[in-house]
Amino acid sequence: MSKKDFFSAFLKQTKNIGAVAPSSRFLVKKMLRPIDFKTVRCIVEFGPGTGSITHELLNMMPADSVLLAFEINAGFCKILNEIKDPRLKIISDTAENIEQYLLENNIEHVDYIVSSLPFAMIPNGIVKNILAVVKKVLKPAGLFMQYQYSLNAYKKLKGTFNNVEIGFTPINLPPAFVFVCND
Repeated sequence: MSKKDFFSAFLKQTKNIGAVAPSSRFLVKKMLRPIDFKTVRCIVEFGPGTGSITHELLNMMPADSVLLAFEINAGFCKILNEIKDPRLKIISDTAENIEQYLLENNIEHVDYIVSSLPFAMIPNGIVKNILAVVKKVLKPAGLFMQYQYSLNAYKKLKGTFNNVEIGFTPINLPPAFVFVCND
């Protein structure tokens, strides 16, 4: 999908799409920097969109690992389904239902969760539910990485996790804050 097509989709579906353009390679690099790919068994991605982060995750993940990608936008799911990699499982459902899919895939805990969900556009109750389930399914040393275009999510993240580190990527459209969270 071209940047023009992505922006057009954003204009048509502002309730489901929180970005005006796909993530830049600089944002992708910053999001994935905390991941120790040598030890990964399972990564979950929330809101993969057209797959900017997804492709890089698959490039770096071990052959015996799995990537569960939760995407509710049907057009983006169609694009993601074109990725032919047996480690990738596209799930057209809300992130709130992660436990059901972990159970179906015999996955006890998640190593890392990488999220592009537009928390500013999602009702607070749903964000709270998502963060509660994230904390529940992450392994004890697991990390939750989330990017946003403002610092508004900090309070929500700090209310869930003991440690929240903030980074910034100016070379993205728009510039983005990267939150890395754990307990």
